[in-house]
Amino acid sequence: MNCIIHRRAQFSASHRYWLPELSEAENQQQFGLCAKAPGHGHNYVLYVSMSGELDEYGMVLNLSDVKQVIKQEVTSQLDFSYLNDAWPEFQETLPTTENIARLIWHRLAPYLPITNIQLFEHPELWADYRGNHMEAYLTLSTHFSAAHRLAHPRLSYEENCQIYGKCARPHGHGHNYHLEVTVRGEIDPRTGMIADLTQLQNLIDEYVVEPFDHTFLNKDIPYFAEVVPTAENIAVHIRSLLQAPILETGAALHKIKLIESPNNSAEVYCDKPETLTSRLVQGQPKLATV
Repeated sequence: MNCIIHRRAQFSASHRYWLPELSEAENQQQFGLCAKAPGHGHNYVLYVSMSGELDEYGMVLNLSDVKQVIKQEVTSQLDFSYLNDAWPEFQETLPTTENIARLIWHRLAPYLPITNIQLFEHPELWADYRGNHMEAYLTLSTHFSAAHRLAHPRLSYEENCQIYGKCARPHGHGHNYHLEVTVRGEIDPRTGMIADLTQLQNLIDEYVVEPFDHTFLNKDIPYFAEVVPTAENIAVHIRSLLQAPILETGAALHKIKLIESPNNSAEVYCDKPETLTSRLVQGQPKLATV
């Protein structure tokens, strides 16, 4: 029987985004505060996912052996280090979250049957790498607060109560929504980036957080005048709002995950970039509704 296991590790390190071929002004324009000397630090959290058949002892791998491999090949070298100087590869490609994840994969792959490397730079930013050349995934998380009412506009109050229960009450109710936006792209061989983080964050703020925050979704967001603002439908709408703008950054929107409460969440995936590009060229809608 095949099974996937995960091992957590952590290390603390500093880094700086700085390219010597650029002037100080160009570095600041490219990397913002991350270009400031002497750098800045993070408490990185690493998850190594591995796949294999269960042995007679009920294990895919001996976790003590896994722990030692991760320590020897990764954490002992990176913990309390200045990443730019820790590994020679960071002289060629900067130690961004996505590039660190890629290099950790290549350090561990000779010893472990890896399926995914997930690296958290902090709780609101993390990268996934799955061994696909220079392609990686980057996730930004944020939040907004909003109220909604679950009621189909063509049904009576009684009918809506049968479907949605208390959520159909006329004055609605609110949530502190947690939003995760995952983009996919090629790691730039020099900057180490999939896309500009500041630009991505600005797009999420512009298209989602600012318009949605502290609203009554049914009344303040025109889309939900006729569409019931379930977590699923909100996630689909956010996908449609972000997919084309993010494509213009050089990355592609991969997934939207919306956490309505600790008990309820929804996630939707996106078309491949070439599919979206074809639609835009042909003048078709950016996304079919579901």
